Amino acid sequence: MNKKRSSPLLCSTAWIALGMATLFGCGDGGDGVDDGVGGSGGAGSTGTSASTSSSNGTNSSSSASTTAGVGPATSSGSGDPGATSSSSSSGAATTGVGGGDASTSASTGAGGTEPEGKFVGNITTSGAVRDGFAKYWNQITPENEGKWGSVESSRGNKNWSSLDRTYKYAQDNKIIFKHHVFVWGSQQPSWVGSLSPDEQKKAVRSWMEEFCKRYPDTKYIDVVNEPPPHTTPSYTAGLGGNGASGWDWIVNSFKWAREFCPNAVLILNDYNNIEYENEHRHFKDIAKKVIEAGAPVDALGAQAHDAFKINTNTVKGYIDSLAELGKPVYITEYDIGEADDNRQKQIMEEQFTMFWNHPKIPGITLWGYIVGKTWRNGTGLQQENGTLRPAMQWLMDFLDRGG
Repeated sequence: MNKKRSSPLLCSTAWIALGMATLFGCGDGGDGVDDGVGGSGGAGSTGTSASTSSSNGTNSSSSASTTAGVGPATSSGSGDPGATSSSSSSGAATTGVGGGDASTSASTGAGGTEPEGKFVGNITTSGAVRDGFAKYWNQITPENEGKWGSVESSRGNKNWSSLDRTYKYAQDNKIIFKHHVFVWGSQQPSWVGSLSPDEQKKAVRSWMEEFCKRYPDTKYIDVVNEPPPHTTPSYTAGLGGNGASGWDWIVNSFKWAREFCPNAVLILNDYNNIEYENEHRHFKDIAKKVIEAGAPVDALGAQAHDAFKINTNTVKGYIDSLAELGKPVYITEYDIGEADDNRQKQIMEEQFTMFWNHPKIPGITLWGYIVGKTWRNGTGLQQENGTLRPAMQWLMDFLDRGG
């Protein structure tokens, strides 16, 4: 693969004004619980959660494949969003490069404004921001601290302390803050399911409104995470139920997010949607229906936890397909579950290069980087002592981040 040099976007005046130029070396020189075949789920948590998912199972082993242009796989199995998988899978070698109800109009607010340049971010580690985070990453997502069940485990008592620290770190270091997540059928408050629909609606709106007031500079929000059949919130009735669109509860979630966070980029996020044919089609169908029903969806999110098992050309084809809906596609939770240093590095080179060069991908978030502290075995990129695994060293060289 040819090394990508600094993009002009990264060195634009607006980017420099944001204080990000140094993050990507502008100047001289080069630049959370899913299922599926062998099926990791979306990244849930490596710590405790307020509630657990009803899904179960672990990742099965997947042998490496070196076939170019392999056809799409079929998904099966499920993951446990509250657990760290104990299995390891070898990645596939790749050759590619490369307010109201749902019937009302969307709430006012600009939204969807993209920053200059392409970001490469990561998540908190064990509920905290690790020292030196901003040396490597220019976007941060709280792994578990921003989930509703973590913030409001008892009704009316919201604990913002962990989110406050992460948001402050982002502000102090001039890096992008991305929120994960508003509406999700896992790690949700245990008390919300027993409320009446009217009370559920009040609770959800209160959760969104208070978040948006407290963190006004939030740039991205995973508004709805892992829609059915992956997870189903216990409070969909309070969000509007199925309704005329079949997904009114998703439509309303986005409308309320726009109402309270008018300037954030609102993302519909899921797993296995760029890896497996059936799940790709299902997610794309949901996205199309809610957009047509008036949901202010600004972008689509692909967790990509299983992408490392899939031929890169196949993954790119699914990204291209999602982009046909007219929305950018963010890689929101990427990791490579590969214990072998050389294999992990090879996959990183091939797939990250494709992500980086893809015109419809404005940003990539990796899901953890400290060995032994990621949600799935083999995905760590940096040892506790600071030593970088080869994949991480390659990535930092590629981005001209040193390390």
